[in-house]
Amino acid sequence: MEPEMEDKTLEMMNTSGMESQNLVDDLSPKKNTVLKLSNGPVVSSRKRPSEGNYEKEKEHCIALFDQWSEADQVEFVERLISRMCHYQHGHINSYLKPMLQRDFITALPAQGLDHIAENILSFLDARSLCAAELVCKEWQRVISEGMLWKKLIERMVRTDPLWKGLSERHQWEKYLFKNRTSEVPPNSYYHSLYPKIIQDIETIEANWRCGRHNLQRIQCRSENSKGVYCLQYDDDKIISGLRDNSIKIWDKQSLECLKILTGHTGSVLCLQYDERVIVTGSSDSTVRVWEVTTGEVLNTLIHHNEAVLHLRFANGLMVTCSKDRSIAVWDMASPTDISLRRVLVGHRAAVNVVDFDDKYIVSASGDRTIKVWSTSTCEFVRTLNGHKRGIACLQYRDRLVVSGSSDNTIRLWDIECGACLRVLEGHEELVRCIRFDNKRIVSGAYDGKIKVWDLQAALDPRAPASTLCLRTLVEHSGRVFRLQFDEFQIISSSHDDTILIWDFLNVSTNGQSEGRSPSRTYTYISR
Repeated sequence: MEPEMEDKTLEMMNTSGMESQNLVDDLSPKKNTVLKLSNGPVVSSRKRPSEGNYEKEKEHCIALFDQWSEADQVEFVERLISRMCHYQHGHINSYLKPMLQRDFITALPAQGLDHIAENILSFLDARSLCAAELVCKEWQRVISEGMLWKKLIERMVRTDPLWKGLSERHQWEKYLFKNRTSEVPPNSYYHSLYPKIIQDIETIEANWRCGRHNLQRIQCRSENSKGVYCLQYDDDKIISGLRDNSIKIWDKQSLECLKILTGHTGSVLCLQYDERVIVTGSSDSTVRVWEVTTGEVLNTLIHHNEAVLHLRFANGLMVTCSKDRSIAVWDMASPTDISLRRVLVGHRAAVNVVDFDDKYIVSASGDRTIKVWSTSTCEFVRTLNGHKRGIACLQYRDRLVVSGSSDNTIRLWDIECGACLRVLEGHEELVRCIRFDNKRIVSGAYDGKIKVWDLQAALDPRAPASTLCLRTLVEHSGRVFRLQFDEFQIISSSHDDTILIWDFLNVSTNGQSEGRSPSRTYTYISR
């Protein structure tokens, strides 16, 4: 406040001696306030306001206050507050708190800013969104018109593979990721859908824990030598590599054999496919590239001197390994243009498995070691030691390596520091295949058993070893050679010449014992 204005105000307030004195008394610190601090309560004595001219003086001050600018009013109130005691500050604080609170969700639509209110509430989880609907009718309206339950489900489908899989299998994905049209149900549909999804998820998780599943069995009926060494699947098909030198493609729904690819002169030991090609490795020492739809051979790579035991390809790069103890790194410009970039040597026995990402190539061998190489330079980085016998399988992802060995154990490794994080024991023979996601490890062994492990518990050093194996699945009558799994199923192959589909989603509960389900058997008889 300007000095001249303040002087003028004080002069106006001095028109009455008694009024002026009373005003000064009101604005001055209370001289007769006494605070006694002790172990007991605070005791205070305060001067009561004068009863004679208080109301008149108050109205006069308010009239003057109303004439000032907002800046002057703020400055004046600050000076008043500075002259008050702590007890008065507490009263003022209690008075101001409710005045400073704003129902912005209600206020924003009134200003034509509905989209901002919707965007704020869209960050809530399900429990908070339920609570928000109960605040008032306006909040409920914003949530309903903003289709916030639909947006919550869409967010979960984008970020969680289990949600995405359920949306596809239960066919409510057709109501997602669409603008507001007549085909989109109201918000109430999504509100009622959400708890149903949660119930489905809880049921699936319980099925995994308890081993409840429906089982489907494909009898491959190989003509000569029996055994299914490798496989990969998607929603439409299963592609398997067999000991009888063939590659068989199966319909995922009917489980009928759609096509047989022949050309290898030895057992098909490994394969991988994408939307364009199937790449296979064989005990005949060759790698073949096939066209997915026609089954035509597009390329044959002759490099290794002995059986090609495993291969992986992605983003224009392929890595193969062999019984000849070497690892070959290939550039894949196209299915017909594949050139050898580098040969990695260092293992002292057959290299049984490889995996890689943009940073590392990881290999495991019968020499009991895991070796790590730089993907970009192919230079050697480090060796992981710990298994007591040869290593038959591994998977590498996001810094974690999980390996299985003929010492019957599974080990978890930190690839950056080379430390062994955990040893899993339970299989009775060689661990032949292993896969993991962010929840589980699934392993198959020569004892014919498939074991499901809790990955998060395995990474916790405080978790007792007895709690790590969630379930053991026993259906194969021979060695388990290969498996793959997702949130809903495991598909495995065995020396018993079968492919088993363990379905944890579509589980019938009619008189089934826990962990066992009636199986449907499909037999392929070659013509």
